[in-house]
Amino acid sequence: MIELFIQALGIAAPGLADWPQARAVLAGHTAWANAELPPYQPALLPPNERRRVTPSVKQAFRAAEDAVSRYTGAVDQLAAVFASSDGDLGIIHRISLALTETARAVSPTDFHNSVHNAAAGYWSIATGSRLPSTTISAYDDSFAAGLLEAALLATASGHDTLLVAYDVPGPPLLQAARPFIGAASVAVILSPSSGPQTLARLRLSLGVGAVSTMPDLALDALRLGNPALRALPLLRALALGDPAAIGFALPSSQGLRVEIAPP
Repeated sequence: MIELFIQALGIAAPGLADWPQARAVLAGHTAWANAELPPYQPALLPPNERRRVTPSVKQAFRAAEDAVSRYTGAVDQLAAVFASSDGDLGIIHRISLALTETARAVSPTDFHNSVHNAAAGYWSIATGSRLPSTTISAYDDSFAAGLLEAALLATASGHDTLLVAYDVPGPPLLQAARPFIGAASVAVILSPSSGPQTLARLRLSLGVGAVSTMPDLALDALRLGNPALRALPLLRALALGDPAAIGFALPSSQGLRVEIAPP
C-alpha cells in the first residue's frame, strides 16, 4: 500500500470548467449542465511556444494551471506524469494524410508536436522544472495508470508530483472510430508528506474489485465519454469530503483501489 497526500486539484471538462465549479457540481450543490469549454491559452508558456501548441497540449495545460493556481509550493519543484489515452489525434490525422501524398510534406510544426510527451516537454519549458517527468498511455485506463505512476514517482523521488490526464476528440474520421464526449483534462498534485494545504490522504493498493461509477447518469456518461474523466468518482469523493474507497480498472487483470481519508 502506498500512502500519499493531495495538495491541489484541477479540471477542465464539459460543464466543469475548473475545480471550484466541479467541486460544487460533484458535491451536489449545483446541477451539472453540459457546456463547451471556452477558448484557452496557456498562461505559463512564453508567447513563442504558445503559438506552436496544439489543442491537446492546451487541454493538458488547462487542468494543470488550474491545479497549480491553488498550490503553495514551487511549481519548478514538481515532478510530473502526463497520461493520455490517444495523444494528439489531430496531428496523427494530418501526418497520416501527408504520408499518402506523393510529396509526403509533413509540417515541421506537426512533426515537432507529434511525440507523445509533447505536453510534458512544453510543461518543463513553461515551469523551468528539471525534475523527473513521465508520459504514459493505457487506453481507457490512462488516468488510473497515471495515478499509480505518479504515486510511485512521488514516493521514490520524495518530490511533490503533478499528474495530468487529458484527451481531446480527433477529426471526424477518427472521432467516428474513437468517439469522445468532448475535450477533458484532470490534474492532481500528490505529495509524499502532509502539509497545511493538504486536501486528503490517499492509500493506493492493487487488487481486484468493482470499478466505481457516478450515481448521476449524466455524469456517469461524462465519465465514460473521455478517458481522463474516469477520475470523476475520485473527484466526487474529494468534493464531498467523506472517507471513501474508489475502484479503478487497470490494463492488467488487477485493479487499483484508492482509499480516501481526512489528512
